[in-house]
Amino acid sequence: MKKNSLLLATILFSFCQIKSFAQQVVIPLYPGEIPNSKKTPASYQENLDTNGLFTKISVPTLTVFAPPNGTANGTAVILFPSGGYRVLVDEGADFAKAFNSRGVTVFFLKYRLPSDEIMQDKSFGPMQDAQIAIKLVRMNAKVYDIDTNKIGFAGVSAGGHVATTAATHLNRVLIDNPENINLRPDFMILIYPVISFTQAKVTATVGRLLGTSPPEDSLIYFSNEKHVTASTPPTFLLHAGDDERVSVQHSLLFYEALQKAKVKSELHILQSGGHGFAPEHETRGITWLSWCMDWLNENGFGIPVKKK
Repeated sequence: MKKNSLLLATILFSFCQIKSFAQQVVIPLYPGEIPNSKKTPASYQENLDTNGLFTKISVPTLTVFAPPNGTANGTAVILFPSGGYRVLVDEGADFAKAFNSRGVTVFFLKYRLPSDEIMQDKSFGPMQDAQIAIKLVRMNAKVYDIDTNKIGFAGVSAGGHVATTAATHLNRVLIDNPENINLRPDFMILIYPVISFTQAKVTATVGRLLGTSPPEDSLIYFSNEKHVTASTPPTFLLHAGDDERVSVQHSLLFYEALQKAKVKSELHILQSGGHGFAPEHETRGITWLSWCMDWLNENGFGIPVKKK
């Protein structure tokens, strides 16, 4: 009990520091021992290259991007960046600029990349980081004037796979959670997400999470369209029809599963844009964000829509 209290105090202090110093302080997800980890080799050192790509992440973190004082609307998104499970794109500031201008608080999650060098089971490392991230944000909601019922996931490309894995496997808790904090996101925003490991397969992404010859049951387990239920959070999806890296089929499969489960959802397919066009599309700008905010508002996750 004393140990848990000390860890909680450390977490709360870190969150308060970030509120005071905006984006200058980074919160370690695990103040103590990182679950499902091995001793990190000396050669496994995190790096951020000149292209804005993180590699060899062994200590996952959250960075907060809060709207200007007095403009927050109580909604928060935990952003899962792209990178195909090979790297993480340092895209937090770009997405935060768009969301913050709409009153949404953004938590950029630098999750661990699957690696046999630092993990006992690399397939579940990213999911664990997703679970602890929402736990910490929900526990500390008052610090950022966040409504505990308006905390969602925003997943980009492979980050969409991390988000949907955590959101469709709610019965599998991989972190210490004696407080019984709710780990279900209230909504999801998925941007050209990887969803399926059995259809329209992104072979390299599958291999990085599961290895080169994964068993069929693992492929099915991580094909998240197969695990949608009525408890899956409402979801907004955005994809380009000409995406050659992650086929639009991924969003179509997930949308179809959501519709069958009668989960509130909305899908936008752009005729062009390829992969990696967000947050600002070459010809459409950030029009998609207006669609997204309208959807959030209609479902009670933003500024309530006034009835006529």
